[in-house]
Amino acid sequence: MTVTIDRDGCTSCALCWDACPAVFAENDDDGLSEIVSAYRVDGDNAKGGVPEEHADCVQEAADGCPVEVISVG
Repeated sequence: MTVTIDRDGCTSCALCWDACPAVFAENDDDGLSEIVSAYRVDGDNAKGGVPEEHADCVQEAADGCPVEVISVG
């Protein structure tokens, strides 16, 4: 599955990395959400290729995001 974060719209609420820490993390430099390095596509911290085993928590994070910046495909 693919996951994309619109980092420009992220409010650093922490919901995604709390709901799914296997996939999302807080960026140490700017405090915004990012995809963990293991799942980044081409090194882009806003795009990920995530195994299906994390589908439930990724969807929970996307559904719970108050600013709807997480896209799942």
